[in-house]
Amino acid sequence: MNHQPYEIARVDISQAGERCKMLLGDLNGDGRLEMLLVQADGGIDDRYVPHQVCCLTAFDLEGTLLWQVGTPDPNAGGPGSDYPAQIADWDGDRNNEVLCVMEKHFLVLDGQSGEIKETYDLPGDEAHDCIILANLTGNQQKMDIILKDRYKTLWALDHDFNLLWKHEGNPGHFPWVYDIDGDGKDEVMAGYDMLDHDGTLLWSCQNLDDHADCIWFGDVDGDGQVEVVIGGSVTVMMDRYGNEKWRYEDSIESQHIALGHFCTGMEGLQIAGLDRIVRGDENGKDGMFMLDSAGEEIWKENRTTRGWLTIIEPVCNWDEGGLDYILAYRRGGDVLPSLVDGNMKTVTEFPKEGYVVHADLVQTGKEQIIIYDAREAVVYSSSPMTLSLTDAKRAKPQLKRLYSSTLYPGGEV
Repeated sequence: MNHQPYEIARVDISQAGERCKMLLGDLNGDGRLEMLLVQADGGIDDRYVPHQVCCLTAFDLEGTLLWQVGTPDPNAGGPGSDYPAQIADWDGDRNNEVLCVMEKHFLVLDGQSGEIKETYDLPGDEAHDCIILANLTGNQQKMDIILKDRYKTLWALDHDFNLLWKHEGNPGHFPWVYDIDGDGKDEVMAGYDMLDHDGTLLWSCQNLDDHADCIWFGDVDGDGQVEVVIGGSVTVMMDRYGNEKWRYEDSIESQHIALGHFCTGMEGLQIAGLDRIVRGDENGKDGMFMLDSAGEEIWKENRTTRGWLTIIEPVCNWDEGGLDYILAYRRGGDVLPSLVDGNMKTVTEFPKEGYVVHADLVQTGKEQIIIYDAREAVVYSSSPMTLSLTDAKRAKPQLKRLYSSTLYPGGEV
């Protein structure tokens, strides 16, 4: 291990209730990110029925409760699937709103106060599995939106909640939007199907089973063109026209993937992956793997501890090293959250178990990592720092990664 992380802050978030998911965003325009704890409904089988939000609680980085909408429920649901909530500048006024589904309605809340600004009817009774923000109409200021049920239907709506189109198929967990043809409007990678901004099917991946767990866009092989890498029954890379460039089949279930510069001296991007090898509480097992830009295996973890619910995602700008790391958490088997490099070496282990979010909290140019549970949130950094702004910095636009928060992290490089 290179070094242990520095604990920067430890704050009480217990007023938010049990089993919350944390979102990060600048809610009050002060240039720092705040923490939004999202609690979802219980009493459902979230393998099949999507969650709704029952309580939202906003804290600053010192742990001051800024506002709360709803009442914490001791019987709240757990994170077996996404919670329908995001933080984004919904209307282009340079201030972030909170978007969520509560009581079968889509709500737009003022980020600073939590007051409800807009309320919309859902386009379908179960159109609240997750919230995907997009530009489908070419309006660069105001966002459009995609809603979905668990495994079948997408609804695309403009900023005023007019239905643009509906798609039925196998959309996977969290479709990713990206303007792959440069026309100023987003295409939608809906599971194994690439849809144009108007919902027209452009192409589909072939010979893939089950559903897409995560989707990444990036110029993987350095040819100047964006590719799409999809983790599902296997890991595949497609070019922008729908031609398969390679597939990696030496995994049971490619539950998570992440693109990044994890290794030195290698062309293009590398693909970190998480193979869910055996499902099951007692004997479940997963393991990480690393591929090069051509889809060739660099290494595979031979895990000796129990655990099959690991989440991985890339962390950029953690330290001065210039490389990305794999953030691995929810590992089970008494394995703590950690950062792993491109050589499968654990470079940082965090002394707290819990769910994890990461971002540049106070515009330092480096990312910090927050590990949280129902009681507290602990902020870690690679070096000593303060959570106050070093000078009068203005609020920065919400990153797409942060307004596309999901249990099944996808992304773009």
